[in-house]
Amino acid sequence: MTEKKPTILVAVSGGVDSSVVAAMLAEQGYPIIGVMLHLWSEAGKECENKCCTPQSMEEARKSAETIGYPFHVIDAAEIFRKQIVQYFLDEYGKGKTPNPCVVCNKDIKWGLLFDKLNEFGADYLATGHYVRLDKDKDPKVKVFKAKDTLKDQSYVMCMLQQEQLQKTMFPLGNMLKTEVRELARKYNLPMAEKKDSQDLCFVSDDSYRDFLVRNAPDIAQPGNIMDRHGNRLGQHQGLAFYTIGQRKGIRIAAPEPLYVLEKNANENILVVGSADDLNQKKILVKDVNWISGEIPPSRFEADVKIRYKADYQRAEITPQDHTKVVIEFDKPVRDATPGQYAVFYDGDELLGGGEIEHTVF
Repeated sequence: MTEKKPTILVAVSGGVDSSVVAAMLAEQGYPIIGVMLHLWSEAGKECENKCCTPQSMEEARKSAETIGYPFHVIDAAEIFRKQIVQYFLDEYGKGKTPNPCVVCNKDIKWGLLFDKLNEFGADYLATGHYVRLDKDKDPKVKVFKAKDTLKDQSYVMCMLQQEQLQKTMFPLGNMLKTEVRELARKYNLPMAEKKDSQDLCFVSDDSYRDFLVRNAPDIAQPGNIMDRHGNRLGQHQGLAFYTIGQRKGIRIAAPEPLYVLEKNANENILVVGSADDLNQKKILVKDVNWISGEIPPSRFEADVKIRYKADYQRAEITPQDHTKVVIEFDKPVRDATPGQYAVFYDGDELLGGGEIEHTVF
């Protein structure tokens, strides 16, 4: 008697990756259910949203018909607006530079959507992320970088926990993007040649600065630009429009190039200085999540990414308590930014991560 395969809830977006996941799993004989989250869009800009435009929804529906699995749409617009978009606006208002993709994975995809498993009678959640999982060698699930290093998305999985990983599948983790596109053509999927989305899904084709002005106009409050000695050098247009390490756009004549060092939201001051002033040796990270569920007993060395597209930096990590660590880099870094996530790796294995609270110069 053939053992019944588990039912899999596949998060589809109308893109090539999630559609190939659905086709692969169906071909392997898994009962699958496709679910698309309808997220918040600015009024009048619904067709510009990166992940759930009417066109993407129709393409996802056509793929479901082609492959032959039930397709559902969940209205997540309001919860997404409250928990992701408002977080994005609030963090910029505090002078931080947020990473909404990490929070969306934690609160929406492995929050709202993950909680739907029982409702749909599914055993696992599968997505089109490029991440590898190891569930065989240890009772606990381990997370690894993807085979395709250019597409690796392990960074944005740093807040997932064991109970979620136990019921998660990443079928593309051991594949190259080129292989995924070939499969999309093989399965005759309508989005086989569709370009990947690179930007925040809820920010349309405009810049994030324009988005902030439209949705949080009070954020554009001019204030003083000062050096680290308290000297006033000029005026900024609003702290939200600058990021740590930025050089262009400061618009102050100086003997040497000036860089953004700090954003003081309490006093609405932009602090600038030289490239040497920018060097950061130590950072404090809060709200840390350990993939294993266990806090390391002592300090250890690891490779650290301080933002999604940053290079890996060797560092020593010292746990302070169950939610905070101090990271001291072997070599100074230049753009560790409060609000972004510092994520720790042992080789290819993802150990965990947390939000950068502040830097120590």
